[in-house]
Amino acid sequence: MGLKINNIVKKYGDKTVVNGISFAIDNPGVYALLGTNGAGKTTTIRIILGMIDYESGSVKWNDKDINASDINIGYLAEERGLYPKYSLMDQLMYFGRLRGMNTSDIKKAIKYWSERLEVEKYVYPDKKKKYMKADQLSKGNQQKIQLMAALISNPELIILDEPLSGLDPVNAELFKSIIHEEINKEKYIIMSSHQMSTIEEFCSDITIMNKGNAVLQGNLNEIKKSYGRINLELKCDNDIKDIISRFEFANTEYTPDGYSIRLREEEQAMSLLKELMNNNIDIVNFQRREPSLHEIFIEKVGESNEK
Repeated sequence: MGLKINNIVKKYGDKTVVNGISFAIDNPGVYALLGTNGAGKTTTIRIILGMIDYESGSVKWNDKDINASDINIGYLAEERGLYPKYSLMDQLMYFGRLRGMNTSDIKKAIKYWSERLEVEKYVYPDKKKKYMKADQLSKGNQQKIQLMAALISNPELIILDEPLSGLDPVNAELFKSIIHEEINKEKYIIMSSHQMSTIEEFCSDITIMNKGNAVLQGNLNEIKKSYGRINLELKCDNDIKDIISRFEFANTEYTPDGYSIRLREEEQAMSLLKELMNNNIDIVNFQRREPSLHEIFIEKVGESNEK
């Protein structure tokens, strides 16, 4: 069961934009596809959706070659695709019919999602019996309508490309709550985002792409664990610049809130703590942690660009 991408290669002329990408989503949940602009993420997504051809490899859903017309897929694109001069209701009805839904089920789904996403006043006609059009909405509300279109058919596989882009904090939380609901329904979800904190909130497994190649793949918790707790957050009431200067840390940054230190080895933390205590330093915060996904992303993409 699930989605399996095996050794996909896509070229445009002499340029390889996806170079042997492979990954699998064997169980319901959220898989992250990450990378800088131009890394090949969106091309990979479009290959999965059957929107573009590819040179070699395979894309399978439940061990069969994927065919988007036979699989109930919901897609929220990074580049929004509503028709600006058509009514929202007409567009939502159209998207539902594309997924093979009957009129009654489409209307029920529109009612549910318009209430859930708080856009009833935009979807349903006003007192003058006028329906709103897409170009009459703010960017955030257009995004809500696009999410409705992606979820209207209760899809098995959901692909979310930058789902929180451009949303204010309130609507970002609304989108997050809906994603959590879809996870609880045991959906298979691919998420692409530049917001690393969002990926850490939802995704257990990741692929980081750069220049068409996978530069890091695996379970996010295991990846973090492999680095060790080599990041140290330190805050003291005393001036400790002299003590810090005695250690050869990999990196040291000072902010008004204290020091952020990258250790060369975990043992340095205990040596520093001992030195602080021997000097009767009043320690406010001393916390070792694993690297964040943001830090790992910067390191791996940077390493790849240096090669």
